[in-house]
Amino acid sequence: MIRLWLFVAGFGGAASVIAGAAAAHLADDPATATLLRNGSTYGMIHAAALLALIGVAQGREPRRGPATFAGWFFAIGIVLFSLGQFAHVATGIARFAYVVPIGGTAFILGWVCIAILAFRRR
Repeated sequence: MIRLWLFVAGFGGAASVIAGAAAAHLADDPATATLLRNGSTYGMIHAAALLALIGVAQGREPRRGPATFAGWFFAIGIVLFSLGQFAHVATGIARFAYVVPIGGTAFILGWVCIAILAFRRR
């Protein structure tokens, strides 16, 4: 699980940097630049959150509990929200945009799990 989260955080972070650079230097259309910037910002924030969560999960029960759910929600959110927007821009296929709200919901649920983690005992 930890290795998968590391992979998603690393790949999501790299894709976010690339998308941010594309928004700044390559996007001619303002709507395209906005999609790339949004995906880049949310992807990078949640890649960092996923890395921080790995540190928290290391000292706890790594296979269950709110930390595990948060990690999965962040990983799912990075894939569906950020990479969904990047795929939409790269291919022009509007159907990729359909998964973006699901990814956003996953981000929210991940943060709720972090809040719940504050009330858990070791």
